[in-house]
Amino acid sequence: MKVSNVTVRRRLFIVLLFAGIAFFALCLRLAYVQLVEGAELSAKAENSWRRDIPYMPKRGEIWDRDGVRLAYNVTSPTVWAIPVQVKDKEATAETLARMLGSTEETMMKFLTKKEMIVNLGSAGRKISQEKAEEIQALELPGIVVAEDNKRFYPYGSLAAHLLGFTGIDNQGLTGVEARYDEMLKGIKGNVSWLSDAAGREMPNSSDTYLEPKEGLTLQLTIDQEIQAIMERELDQAMTGLQPNGVIAIAMDPNNGEILGMASRPTYEPDKYKEVASEVYNRNLPIWMTYEPGSTFKIITLAAALEEKKVDLKNETFFDPGAVEVGGARLRCWKKGGHGSQTFLEVVENSCNPGFVTLGNRLGKETLFQYIKDFGFGTKTGIDIGGEENGILFKLNQVGPVELATTAFGQGVSVTPIQQITAVSAAINGGTLYKPHVAKAFINRETGETVQTIEPEPVRTVISEETSKQVREALESVVAKGTGRNAFIDGYRVGGKTGTAQKVINGRYSPNEHIVSFIGFAPADNPQIVVYVAVDNPQGIQFGGVVAAPIVRNIMEDALSVLEIPPRENQIDRLYKYGETPIVTVPNVVGKSVSELYEDLNMNFNLSSAGTGQYVIRQAPAAGTRVDRGSTIRIYLGDEEDLPQQHSH
Repeated sequence: MKVSNVTVRRRLFIVLLFAGIAFFALCLRLAYVQLVEGAELSAKAENSWRRDIPYMPKRGEIWDRDGVRLAYNVTSPTVWAIPVQVKDKEATAETLARMLGSTEETMMKFLTKKEMIVNLGSAGRKISQEKAEEIQALELPGIVVAEDNKRFYPYGSLAAHLLGFTGIDNQGLTGVEARYDEMLKGIKGNVSWLSDAAGREMPNSSDTYLEPKEGLTLQLTIDQEIQAIMERELDQAMTGLQPNGVIAIAMDPNNGEILGMASRPTYEPDKYKEVASEVYNRNLPIWMTYEPGSTFKIITLAAALEEKKVDLKNETFFDPGAVEVGGARLRCWKKGGHGSQTFLEVVENSCNPGFVTLGNRLGKETLFQYIKDFGFGTKTGIDIGGEENGILFKLNQVGPVELATTAFGQGVSVTPIQQITAVSAAINGGTLYKPHVAKAFINRETGETVQTIEPEPVRTVISEETSKQVREALESVVAKGTGRNAFIDGYRVGGKTGTAQKVINGRYSPNEHIVSFIGFAPADNPQIVVYVAVDNPQGIQFGGVVAAPIVRNIMEDALSVLEIPPRENQIDRLYKYGETPIVTVPNVVGKSVSELYEDLNMNFNLSSAGTGQYVIRQAPAAGTRVDRGSTIRIYLGDEEDLPQQHSH
């Protein structure tokens, strides 16, 4: 059948029409892709071509309250390889193995990987700056040395459990390093370039560098000097007492700030792999739970005073040495008892039967409510991981015996941080504060304080008047009672001893104890509270004998660090048989040798230097208070050697 020209032209028109429509649609699509989606698609393409080598940020430093650096970073670069760009793999592997202290086989495994970028394992991670410069100078094709750093703790084991440590990728693993990792870690940077599918750098492309951003600096409430004092005393305790462990905490009772926290055994953060995991994983001041013993009596005392269940000075109590409660015989630590005494003397003597009486007067509902209000049985919320709750009797489990033993600190389980936080509330005017170790976060580049951690009061537990009575009673404990070994002449010190049998395999051990002391100063306006607990010391196991002197030494030096002046109206220390009293050194400068013994031979030993008939200098200085029997050093000379004010 013959097709007409008209038909042919019509068909041709239709074909051209559809072709035109298709071409127009294609143009529209191309225009849309170019103008609308162009930037996005180009970015996707570039991302598929882009290769990055990470540059690790500097981790934020950690300072003490005065800006002393406790943790910071040192430059420690990392070596990366781009396998496809390595021209001579065997020679490169040999060179890297020699310089990094590895093997050629290990280096070859990395250099032959089917990956765009690889790190060279532990041998190439965090190397010295000197080694990095040596490798860079070789200009090995495909080998890149990137910025990196590692953590450095300049004081070794100081505050190790509190600070914690970081991992290979500078991530916080324990302590405040872990707790505040997000604030400390910073933001990664990188060097990036464009490469083809084979990994070769594209011609006419340039590298781009994104600078890493340093993390925020964490300023702690810790005082480095007080921390060092505490750790010195703990080391001496470990050597002299041979205990299983020692714990110490210092706190500002007026805001919950931790001034120092330490324990033994310890470790060095950058050598944590050299010790057992339980050493670095257990921050004992917040993790360890145990029966507190008589330091817990402070809570019973505060509750009884607040509820007006006792008159300390005008009410008497007779201690026969034991008390029968619910068929159980609960003994006083002093065989035969203390006899007739005021309730203030009950506190001074840490008399168990007297505190059983206070517990009975309060009743289980009231006593246990105060115990909970003081923060026992729940975590304090301190900003370090690993805190434990402690254990209290459930109220329906409390009978006469449980009430009695709880009143003097047996049968309950507490943590050291709970103990010091509760006692701080008892003496600071009655307010329980949440303890904390972070003080502020600082942008080190600008010097700006980004965030300040404010004190966080939890609740008011007792009145200011009751708190004042508690302080006065505990000051009397140190001057006249079981805490006399914590007495510091010239300061008003309060405190309480504790001696608790350890529970081993569900039974009280007759031979193993945790002995403790909690002290504070000045007693009229407390600025520091120190708690020390010693786990199973060898020899004498009494808190007043073992722990009180440690607290005294810590507080005496800490008061100097805090620049707290001596106080007036100190209660005179009561000296018992066998104890050495304190005497005041007289002024003997200017006196003749023949006059010395009238002033010194009754109370002091003499040590002299030089020749002559007159004392021209002395040490200690006049007015210093020392133990009777201390040595006074005198320096002798002739009359013309005397200070002018003493010339004859």
